[in-house]
Formats: sequence, structure tokens, C-alpha cells
Amino acid sequence: MTALPPGSTIGILGSGQLGRMLAVAAAQLGYRTHIYAPETGPANDVSPLMTRARYDDAAALAAFARSVDVVTYEFENVAFAPIAALAPIVPVRPPAISLATAQDRASEKRFVEGLGGRPAPWREVTSLADLDAAIAAIGCPAILKTSRFGYDGHGQARIACPDQAPAAWERIGAAPAVLEGFVAFDHEFSIVLARGVDGTIVSYAPPHNVHVDGILATSTVPAPAEVAAQWTEAAALAGRVAAALDHVGILTLEFFVGADGPVFNEMAPRVHNSGHWTIEGAVTSQFENHIRAICGLPLGSTDIVGHGAEMENLIGADWERWPQVLAEHDAHLHLYGKHEARAGRKMGHVTRVKR
Repeated sequence: MTALPPGSTIGILGSGQLGRMLAVAAAQLGYRTHIYAPETGPANDVSPLMTRARYDDAAALAAFARSVDVVTYEFENVAFAPIAALAPIVPVRPPAISLATAQDRASEKRFVEGLGGRPAPWREVTSLADLDAAIAAIGCPAILKTSRFGYDGHGQARIACPDQAPAAWERIGAAPAVLEGFVAFDHEFSIVLARGVDGTIVSYAPPHNVHVDGILATSTVPAPAEVAAQWTEAAALAGRVAAALDHVGILTLEFFVGADGPVFNEMAPRVHNSGHWTIEGAVTSQFENHIRAICGLPLGSTDIVGHGAEMENLIGADWERWPQVLAEHDAHLHLYGKHEARAGRKMGHVTRVKR
């Protein structure tokens, strides 16, 4: 494959903060970006072009595809069929199969199990009767998660005892779901890798991730020794997943540190919040490596800069601390330009590099 030269246009599905940071990385390498989304968002502040249309608007998507040289996406809650329909017109990277696999929790878990991964005990649930049977098989406590369109704690309900099943089922809207047994763990971490068109893979050091109320609060590298001990096995699984999907771009797998090895949680076929530390904390950020990968360029070094880094999400009113953050030594502030701060909404992040 011939690499896309600088000056080419990258189409990005989605107008959120991940699209924003992808557009910045693309601009640094000399590429133009064209955002496609049903609404304007943070990405539009830094991208010169936009198509505003629904994700199921076939005509608008086709016109968009003809105007760009490659298409990528910043989130996975886009219907598979319209994205797959772009492939005959323009390269779509990552491929639509990566999107389809990550969109459904049950399919995702079966796929990873088939590659030797170890998810938490789980059962597919399509009715309240299924949920009762799953609780009987897995036990409590457990967590019920919608199969599709859940993120940052949305579409989830904790179940402490069987009597809570009906309320949990209603809370998630009686939608197809999976029930997951709780895993005893001390740490969470993620593997963020980049895979090129030629199959070359580079992987970042696994960050230690801390969640609060289901939302990522901090990611820190280097991670504790307990995470480092499971790095090799987790990274090997991530590599098998990427190869099996013929994935191109950034791929992220989240894990718990289990007693018998890494326990797979979920995957994202895109740049990921737990990789934001790489903008200042690695030689090549996840965003630049994603652009490099989808454009057919050599992948950049994933080495840590200095002695490590910590990324802190600024959620809700946290962004108002920006003057104090800017006064810190070795702190790097990223605000996403969102116009309204709400509880649980990611407004920005700050990365503190350890020199």
C-alpha cells in the first residue's frame, strides 16, 4: 500500500473530544480532516470541514466518503451497515468488523474467549426469565449491562441479591444485556496498541486505571508491579484480537488484575480515554499513531517520556480548576470546549509528567 501523502483528507465519524484530538494530530502531520456527525461538537473547533447529517443517511455518507481519502471513527456507537457500505468507496480504518465486534458485549466476549481470553463469568440476557437464570448460575453480587450503547457507567445496574433483578431489568430498559459476575481485583489496567496496514504492532505501557462511579478518573504509568506482572499475557491477547480482526489503527482492551491472570473487561476499536496520557507522556501519542496507522505511515515509538505520567479526567465542574492546573509545574491542560458542564461529563483532562 502507498502511504497517503500529507495534504490528503481524513474523514472522522463523530464530533466529540476524541475526534478533536485526532484532528489535532492529523494537522501536525499535514493532513486535513472532515468531520461527519449529526451535531457539532469539540472536533469542529479544530477541523476545517464538516458534513452534518445522520449516521443512517446513506446519500450523505456516500458523498462524504467520496470527499475524503480514508475514513476513521472516534466512537463505536454507529450502526454497522452504513459504515460497511462506505468500504467500496473509500478505505475504512479500523474495518467495520472491528466496530461490529465491539458494539455487542455478548459477541465481544465470545470472540475474545475464542482467542484464549478470560472474561468474568457472564451470561447473555434477553428477558427477565433469562436474568433470573443467569443470577442462579453466576450468583450475586453481579452487574447487568446493556449489550449495546453503554459507556461511562450508563446502561448498567448492580444487583446485590436476586430480589433486585426486576428493578435492574427495568433500569436498563428491558434491553438485551449481559450479566457479569463480580471479579475480586485490586487493579484495573488497559492495553493500548496501534496496528498498521502491514500488520506491524506497537503497544504502550499499560496504565493503571482508577474509576469513580463507573467513569475513568485517573490513568497512571508506570503501573504497579501487580499490573506489570500481567502485561505480557494481556498484550499478547490484544495482539491476537487485532490480528484476527485485521484491525488498523488504535485498539484498546481493558482488564482487571485477576488472581489467575488478566481478566478481560471490554474492548474499544479506537483511541481511548486511558491513552490520553500518551499526548505528553509518550514519544508518539495514541492519536498520532492512529493517524499514522490509517494513513499507511510507519508507526512511532511508544516509549514513556521521563519517569512516567498521570492523566486526570476533569469531570463536570472540575474544569473550573484550570487556573490552578496551569500554575502547576509539568502539568498539561486539555479542555475540550464543551459549552455545558454536567455531572459525569468529561470536560477535559490534565496530564502530569514525571521528570
